[in-house]
Amino acid sequence: MIHLWRSISGKIAVVLCALLLAACSTPDVSLYAKNEPKFELQQFFSGSLTAHGILKNRSGEVIRYFNATLEGSWDKGVGTLAEVFVFDDGEVQKRTWIMTPDAQGHYTATANDVIGKGDINLAGNALFMKYVLRVPYDGDLLDVNVDDRMYMVKEGVVMNESVMTKFGFEVGYLSIVIQKTPQ
Repeated sequence: MIHLWRSISGKIAVVLCALLLAACSTPDVSLYAKNEPKFELQQFFSGSLTAHGILKNRSGEVIRYFNATLEGSWDKGVGTLAEVFVFDDGEVQKRTWIMTPDAQGHYTATANDVIGKGDINLAGNALFMKYVLRVPYDGDLLDVNVDDRMYMVKEGVVMNESVMTKFGFEVGYLSIVIQKTPQ
């Protein structure tokens, strides 16, 4: 009887661990494949855009807010997105993304303050990208993992939610609205 109980309790523990791991997983971009309007990378990130956002610390407290101008262009399938962020304390940060297609039509992205590259995954109205960003912190530079989730909520308007982690712990959150500038 004791042997049977150990066998059953061991199996229950394995099932519980699997359920916990599944609960911690994040949704895949393919869940949004049928959602409209479709997120067309080259179309949305072309021309002038504006962005407005907040940065929260790991406790969820808003610690900074910003406004940004973005300018996107494409040449032979390769995109350039120049961003200028102006924070509430007057600090200005610039980032230039280069989005490069591969043979299968998928994109990778690099930027001046990104370590390595990020893989862009698109489906329906969603764009997901993970990358490592080098950010100024307390007079030094800190590398954080960024999990970007963008959703086109209507033509010309994208909501971006980002979770930043370090050593597997969530350290910050970004919420951004990006809009195409009317021509």
